[in-house]
Amino acid sequence: MRVAIVINKSWNIYNFRLSLVKALLAAGHEVIAIAPEDAYSAKLVAEGCQFLHLPMESKGTNPLKDLLLIQNFLKAYKQVKPDVILQYTIKPNIYGSIAAKLAGIPTINNVSGLGTVFIVQNLVSKVAMALYKFSFQFPAKVFFQNNDDKALFLERKLVRESITEVLPGSGIDTQRFQPAPFQRHDPFTFLMVSRALYEKGLVEYVEASKILKAKFPNVRIQLLGGIDEEGNIGIKRTLVEQWAQEGWLEYLGTSDDVAGVMRQADCVVLPSYREGTPRTLLEAAALGKPIVTTNVPGCKETVVDGYNGYLCEVRSGVDLAEKMQQVLSLPDTALQTMGQHSRQLAEEKFDEKYVIDRYFAAIKDATK
Repeated sequence: MRVAIVINKSWNIYNFRLSLVKALLAAGHEVIAIAPEDAYSAKLVAEGCQFLHLPMESKGTNPLKDLLLIQNFLKAYKQVKPDVILQYTIKPNIYGSIAAKLAGIPTINNVSGLGTVFIVQNLVSKVAMALYKFSFQFPAKVFFQNNDDKALFLERKLVRESITEVLPGSGIDTQRFQPAPFQRHDPFTFLMVSRALYEKGLVEYVEASKILKAKFPNVRIQLLGGIDEEGNIGIKRTLVEQWAQEGWLEYLGTSDDVAGVMRQADCVVLPSYREGTPRTLLEAAALGKPIVTTNVPGCKETVVDGYNGYLCEVRSGVDLAEKMQQVLSLPDTALQTMGQHSRQLAEEKFDEKYVIDRYFAAIKDATK
């Protein structure tokens, strides 16, 4: 069987869906990755994928311009002739679904997060809702990454409940992501793994840093992730560098070994405004790290408050600082236990084997 996987970045396929790709290849299927070409496209080919470049702006929000994507998707799908298409992120989900319907190919969509159009209510978001409602008539299955996102789509009548299912994000390979022996670092280290976007809560993270450093001057507040100045949602590099120069933030840039960086942290933080199920928090859980994150859809699924971390108020640097201080103030035994609880949750709730099994079942149903 020929299976196409379509996402807005090759990086995304390689970092978040490679285990699914490998499982499909191991089962004897052909896998064609369709995405904009980047440094990770060749890595996908090296893993056994075929690759087709499809230009796509990941953050553009001009629906009229994006409608032209339907033609690009249709051309790609007719060229590849897959038996089924797995689509992720907003543009493949919307425009790819329309193109796949025109090409007569079944699709399985994954709503991996609602993105800016659901956080900011404006004309663009209204158009996006209408496009979702139209295009989501066509998929054979729509996976959501948390119950809140699914409930929102059902409430707004954007999708039929009969084709929906909730998965724990992309899942996590608990064999690959193993905790290191417990060690409390000196100075204590907080790590946020995210692109430098406003909606990820980076401003609040810096506010929390200022509060914490007034009490604990040596505490380390780190950011690992790319700077994305595209559109109005990315924080400018000059501002990130200013925060770093002023001592509020250690900017670590990007890394292909996120797990290695995480192992050097005492607590992983993500003050995001809304997520699907954030991969970075699944990794943190599998690595046995306490987590501080916001009490919002997607993030709250990864933390049992007081058990493996703490939930904080969204858009509140003050409350974020309070919860980070609670972790910092834990004695070693309690800090170690909290990390062990994270690992236990990863094993019981987020193991990727379940996600892969559900995809195989959905592919079987879609191609009957």
